[in-house]
Amino acid sequence: MTLHRLRVLPRDVAADALGLLLDAPAPPTLAELELTHGDARLVLGVLGASHAVTATAGPARLTEQVSCDAVAAGGRPLPRRTRAGAYRLASESRTVPAAELAATAADLRARADGADWVCGAFPGDGAALTALTGSALDGGWTWRTWHLYPGPEEGVIVTTRSRWTP
Repeated sequence: MTLHRLRVLPRDVAADALGLLLDAPAPPTLAELELTHGDARLVLGVLGASHAVTATAGPARLTEQVSCDAVAAGGRPLPRRTRAGAYRLASESRTVPAAELAATAADLRARADGADWVCGAFPGDGAALTALTGSALDGGWTWRTWHLYPGPEEGVIVTTRSRWTP
């Protein structure tokens, strides 16, 4: 099972504070999952400030951090789309009713039983979680993430889709 019930409050509590930082050292994770495919490796990590991913394929390496710390560390606000060489990212932020946020959280918790999923559930609200999944591509990786931010009447779901094929 890759659902981790974390015992720390999230540091990342606002979707609009998220930033993107590439190719910096990955910060320590609260929970992580490592996937391998031949000589390629993908490490999906849940942070208290959102997520970090480290991908390798042969000698090539990429790190992606989407977090509330990314901008201060030299990154930029989370873009809707970006491309840097062999890396692509698309993100979306949606405000939804609390019931939809809770349903999405329940779905992600159920998916966390999969071998290629990691999900960090934060204390306080059952919908406060970060989930990641990934899969190998020919010579690279693709991964998706969900960041759920509950509120009293509505919440925010931030999703990302990344692809790296060096």
